Amino acid sequence: MAKQFDSLDDRHKEFIAAQHLFFVATADESGRVNLSPKGGDSLRVLSPTRLVWRNLTGSGNETAGHLARVNRMTVMWCSFGKRPLILRAYGQARTVHPRDHDWHDLNRQFPPHIGARQVYDLTVGIVQASCGYQVPFMSFEGERDTLDKWTQDRGPDGISGYWDERNRKTIDGLPTGILPE
Repeated sequence: MAKQFDSLDDRHKEFIAAQHLFFVATADESGRVNLSPKGGDSLRVLSPTRLVWRNLTGSGNETAGHLARVNRMTVMWCSFGKRPLILRAYGQARTVHPRDHDWHDLNRQFPPHIGARQVYDLTVGIVQASCGYQVPFMSFEGERDTLDKWTQDRGPDGISGYWDERNRKTIDGLPTGILPE
């Protein structure tokens, strides 16, 4: 049976810190639902009702486009280890771009990265914990370095060009706000 909480408690924070992977889901009013896996050192719990995660340059930019229209987000973690658990944080989120006034304060929560594209700031409205009994056991072997190499090879100008060419619109044609119009 799922249990609901008004905020993230210390047990939740400990569980989150131990996970190597989390998932983010967003949607606009009528388009596709986007569900993305995220890893690396990219998420911080700032308070019981606030978390931020940093998005690096990638092939799509759905989350930014969705949040520009509908500011709801779900973040989910699931255990692949001995203790079964699925934890979800539901809330209202906003996109923070490198040009925004609070970018530097939020981005410095994370290690420097040339591909840093947005920080998402989620105000948690409800937390849900469920059993996770059907989630398989899996072992963590390590982080991939592919994205780090890809961004280093392009450099700041190449990343900006990629944003212009590939990250301005969602797959449904919504503007992402990645670059000023």
